[in-house]
Amino acid sequence: MTNYKPSQEEINRTLWNACDTFRGVIDPSQYKEYILVFLFLKYLSDVWKDKYEAYKKEYGDDEELIRRRMKRERFVLPENCTFDYLVEQQNADDIGDRINKVLEKIEEANFEKLEGVFRNVDFNSESNLGKTKDRNRRLKNLINDFNKNELNFRPSVIGTEDIIGNGYMYLIERFASDAGKKGGEFYTPNEVSHLLAKLLKPQPGDRICDPAIGSGSLAITVAEEVGDKNFKIYGQESNGSTWALAKMNMFLHGMDAADIRWCDTLNNPDLVENDELMTFDIVVANPPFSLDKWGKEDADSDKYNRYHRGIPPKSRADYAFIQHMIETAKDDKGKVGVIVPHGVLFRSGAEGRIREALIKENLLEAVIGLPENLFFGTGIPAAILIFNKAKEREEVLFIDASKGFEKGTRQNKLRNKDIEKIISTFEQFETVDKYAYVAMPDELEENDYNLNIPRYVDTFEPEAEVDIEEVQEEIEELEGELIEVRKEMSEYLKELGVL
Repeated sequence: MTNYKPSQEEINRTLWNACDTFRGVIDPSQYKEYILVFLFLKYLSDVWKDKYEAYKKEYGDDEELIRRRMKRERFVLPENCTFDYLVEQQNADDIGDRINKVLEKIEEANFEKLEGVFRNVDFNSESNLGKTKDRNRRLKNLINDFNKNELNFRPSVIGTEDIIGNGYMYLIERFASDAGKKGGEFYTPNEVSHLLAKLLKPQPGDRICDPAIGSGSLAITVAEEVGDKNFKIYGQESNGSTWALAKMNMFLHGMDAADIRWCDTLNNPDLVENDELMTFDIVVANPPFSLDKWGKEDADSDKYNRYHRGIPPKSRADYAFIQHMIETAKDDKGKVGVIVPHGVLFRSGAEGRIREALIKENLLEAVIGLPENLFFGTGIPAAILIFNKAKEREEVLFIDASKGFEKGTRQNKLRNKDIEKIISTFEQFETVDKYAYVAMPDELEENDYNLNIPRYVDTFEPEAEVDIEEVQEEIEELEGELIEVRKEMSEYLKELGVL
């Protein structure tokens, strides 16, 4: 492989083409794990090779010294556990088993950082990859798909981790698009993530948590807003395969220190310190909309008392996630940004009582309505709620951003100008005709703490008055023109001998 430096576009295109090995054989929700794990292995191998050659240049033939230095790197690759080794073994009859063993050894050698990351993917699976002959052919194709100049991830060649991290994010977004409803379970559209990052404004030294972290894209985008590496990411994810995606995603972005737990956030949160929930400067999430059977039966005895404002209905976990997030935001300084379905704004019953309590505590800072069809798996419009434990003003800002977007074939998209308009309106915190409204506490009370945006932002556009006489004149003029056209047509038809 040469030192050819690929562009981001070339990397993305080559990665997507590698998926052809599995298309039509297994579902995208399954083959994404094979592709992303192989991408991760290729990245580890290229970085390891780069480090070895740098030390070789520095220390010459002193292999013992080189070996000691390599052991102190951010990860370790045991002997015969590289992508190059698999290239050499690609014709082996047991290539699937050999790939599994390579991954197992890598996990063991980096147990603290990579424990369990590869446990959900089996390269020797007959049910997923076919019988031995077909499986071996597909795996050989996969190896060769990644053995290309466009996928050279050596830092000395590509120069930055951003390129490989962006490639990983690109694949996740494509997989989310193809996965339909399931796509929304592990990916938040990049533009929405950037919007939340700008709204929450994380600062150097912040602890950032996503309790429904999915593949990690939202948390990474928010953390990158800090502007340097002085932050710590935390997260929780209940799906084991998705948790593994998040772990690899963090690693590929140079965020190895991220603390991502595989657990059920609502029923068994694992981010705990001294028998209390960990608290964070920034808590952000795109939790599953209206999750059913979330654990209401045990909420009354919650050991962390997260539901002291009320217990949400068993068929809708929205306010369970919201209350968890607020309880894990630091007192007097923590901020929360959460994406919710619009029903959260106005549903009554237990949810109405929780909403009232949150407003009376003066925690709610803003309600932002987003366009429809932004998210994978659902066409319904969503909203962003911003809570702020350092809030000083009593008012709540409502923004109706539902009409600012670029129409897409499958998904709509926020444009830069749409994001900038939302951010500037949030920062100015002023009423903007037909777009934003600053509501006083007594107005919220008068509306029974209903947060439905049209109650506050009047977007009604009166229709232009119709001049009946002018319209009648236009009709008569058109009718006259039509008579003339018919006469001309009749003459043409006579000339042609048709009439």
